[in-house]
Amino acid sequence: MAKVSKTIEQWQEQLTPEQFDVTRNKATEKAFSGEYWDSKLPGVYACVCCASQVFDAADQYDAGTGWPSFSRPLNARVVKTRKDQSLFMVRNEIACANCEAHLGYVFADGSDAGGKRFSVNSTALRLDPLVGGE
Repeated sequence: MAKVSKTIEQWQEQLTPEQFDVTRNKATEKAFSGEYWDSKLPGVYACVCCASQVFDAADQYDAGTGWPSFSRPLNARVVKTRKDQSLFMVRNEIACANCEAHLGYVFADGSDAGGKRFSVNSTALRLDPLVGGE
């Protein structure tokens, strides 16, 4: 998939105000308010900006935080991490590797053997459900 690059105006036309604020301005939706924070539906989550598939619903778990949490991305190339030193702390931001959309943060307190928790804003995602139990 070719890298996606758009102007601020193009992103504003494509996205809702909340999607724009989260994905382009690195905002965070309120805990327990997003569409997918407690979803149990099977499928693949795609970036709301460019439709790149980023997380498998099978890797989603309830971390009790109010945001969708995943044990890993769909594959290592679909997301990238970068250091975020805003808000007087150091965190590891997760961004879509294809369009640079802010997705959320990765923390080292995950429940799986790898110990990572990918905490993602529902607003940055679109669930593509599995059809017919595939």
